Amino acid sequence: MNNLTARLARAARRLGDAVSRRLVNKLILLFTSIIILVVASLTVISYKIIEKESVDHSIASNTNNLMLVNQNFEKYFAEIEQLSLPQIRYDEIISAINRESVDYASRIYLENYLRTLYYSRSDLERIYLYLIDENKYLYISRENYNVPVRAGIDKTIPNQEWYKQAMESDKNRSIQSLVFPAQTGYDLNSDGSYMAYHRVLRSLADRKPRAVLSFYFNDKAKNEIIRDIPFNKGEHLMFLSADNVPFHLDDKEFYRQIGAGGFFRNLDGSRDRFTWKYGDEPYLVVYNVSEADGWKLVKPIPYSEIYKTARTTRRIGILIGLGFLALSVVLVTLTSNAITRPLKKLSKQMSRFSTGTFDAEAEVKGRDEIAYLSKHFNLMVKRTNELINERYKMKLVEKNAILKALEAEINPHFLYNALQAISTKALKNGQEEITEMVDALALTLRYCISGKDIVHAKDELKHIERYLVLQKARFGSRLQVVYEFDESLMDLAIPKLSIQSLVENSIKHALEKVSSSITIVIGIRLEPAYAVISVKDNGPGIPPDKLKAILQSFRAEWEDREGDSIGLRNLDSRLKLIFGDEAGLEIDTDETGTEMRMRIPRGGSHNHV
Repeated sequence: MNNLTARLARAARRLGDAVSRRLVNKLILLFTSIIILVVASLTVISYKIIEKESVDHSIASNTNNLMLVNQNFEKYFAEIEQLSLPQIRYDEIISAINRESVDYASRIYLENYLRTLYYSRSDLERIYLYLIDENKYLYISRENYNVPVRAGIDKTIPNQEWYKQAMESDKNRSIQSLVFPAQTGYDLNSDGSYMAYHRVLRSLADRKPRAVLSFYFNDKAKNEIIRDIPFNKGEHLMFLSADNVPFHLDDKEFYRQIGAGGFFRNLDGSRDRFTWKYGDEPYLVVYNVSEADGWKLVKPIPYSEIYKTARTTRRIGILIGLGFLALSVVLVTLTSNAITRPLKKLSKQMSRFSTGTFDAEAEVKGRDEIAYLSKHFNLMVKRTNELINERYKMKLVEKNAILKALEAEINPHFLYNALQAISTKALKNGQEEITEMVDALALTLRYCISGKDIVHAKDELKHIERYLVLQKARFGSRLQVVYEFDESLMDLAIPKLSIQSLVENSIKHALEKVSSSITIVIGIRLEPAYAVISVKDNGPGIPPDKLKAILQSFRAEWEDREGDSIGLRNLDSRLKLIFGDEAGLEIDTDETGTEMRMRIPRGGSHNHV
C-alpha cells in the first residue's frame, strides 16, 4: 500500500513538472479549468433552477387541480343530500312511515319510494329505511337482475355509532366510511360500498325522529371525480372527512403509517402544502380543504418524481458539457500553440543573448504584444552593443566621480583644521573671547557634518550650548537661556539639529523683533503617551496670519511648499518620517510669547522613547 502511494506521488510530481515546464501546458490547463468551472456551474445552476421550477409547477398545478376536484365532490355530496330529502312528498312519507305497520298501502308507498331512489343513481348499492318506533327496516338491493324490497328487524341499530352521530347532528345526518371494515347494524356485505349516507327523517309537527334513510354507495361516481386528478408513480391520494376519516385511499398501509406519525395534524387548512418524510423518502404534500363541510383532498408526491425532469435535464447538460469540453480542449490547444510559438522563438534568441551572442535578433511578425516584445528585444540588443562600446568611457567618468567625492569629504575637514589653527593663534595673542567663538564654531561645524541623523538629547544640548555661545556674542546680555530637563532623559533619541531649529525660530520671531531682553526656556519632559521637547520664549509672539501660513505649510505637498519657514516644515516632516504620523510639531503663540513643542510617541515602532 505504501509503495503504491509512493508511486502515485512520484507520478503526480512528474505530471506536475511536465505541466509547469511549458507555457502551452499551463495555458491549456488554465483554460480547461475555466471551461470546466463554467460548465459545472451552469449545470448546477440550471439544475437548481429547474428543480425549483418543478416544485413550483407541481404545487401550482396540483393545488388548482385538487381545488377543482374538491368542488366537484361538494356538488356530489350536495346531490346526495338532495336525494336524501323528500322535498315535496315529505308529509306523505312521514305519514306512510307512521302507518306502515297497520296500512298495507303505506307499505307499498314506501317500497315504491325506495325503488324510485334506487333507480335515480347508478352508484347506489343498497338503500335502508329504518323505522325507529318499530325497530324495523325496509331495504332494497340488486339480487340476480332483480331489485326486491325486503324487510328486517334489528333492535341494535340505535346502538350504532353512525346512528348516534346522525341523531346528534344539527344537519340530521351522518356520513360513514366503509373503506375499512365498519359496523353498520344491517345484514349486508359492504365489500362493494365505500360510503354510507344516513339521513334522519323527523316529523314536522313534533320534530321527533321517525326514520333513518341510509344510502350505501359504490365508488363508481367517486372514481369518475377522482379520475380528474393526475396520478403518477409513487404518488398517493387520499379523500378524507373533516375528522380525517378516509373515504378514498390508494394505499391503506401508507395511510396507517403516516397517521401514526402525526401526519394529519398538518392538515389544519392554514396552508395548502407541507413537506413530510415517509421512511427515507421526502414527500411534498399538497392538499385542499372544502369550505362547506371540510372535506380534504390530500396528495403526497415524492420529491424524487418531482425532480425527475431536473435530473434528466442535468444528465443531458452533462453530456453536452462533456462534448463542449472536448471541443474546447482542442481549440484551446491549437490557440495556445499559436500564442506560445513566437514566445518560444523569442526565448531561444534571449538564451543566445544571455550566453554572450550579442548579435541575436528575434523575428518580428504581426502587430500584437508578442511582436511588440520582440521588437523591443531587438532594440535592447542594439542598445547593449552601444553600451558595451561606451564601457571604457564610463570607467573614466566613474574615476573622476570618486576623486570629486574625496575632495568633497576633504574640504569640511580642511575648514575645521583651519579654524583650529585660528583658535590657537588667537589664544597665543590673548584673545580668549575670539578663541571661545572659533572653538564653538569649529565644534558646531564638526557636529553638523557628522553622518548621524538621530542623536541623543545630551549631544543635541551640547551643540545648542556651543551654538548659543555664537548667538550671545551677537546679542549680548539680551539673550537669556534656561534649561529645564531631567538627567534621565539625556539618552532620548531625537533628530539632529531639531532643537537648534526651534531656538533659531525663537531668535528670529522674538529676539530680532524687540530691543529688550528675551528669555528662551529649553525643556524636555515625559507625558503619558509622548516625549515632549519644548522651546519657549517671552517675545511678542507670531502674528496670526503668519502662524496660519506656517501650520498650513505642514500639510502641503512637497512640491507646493514655499515661503520662509523651511526649517520648521522640514523638522515636522522629519519627525513624521522617523517616528510615524503621530509625531509632529506644535506651535502655541500669543502676545506673551511663543512655545514650540516636538511630540515623539513613546514605545512606537522605532522604540526611540
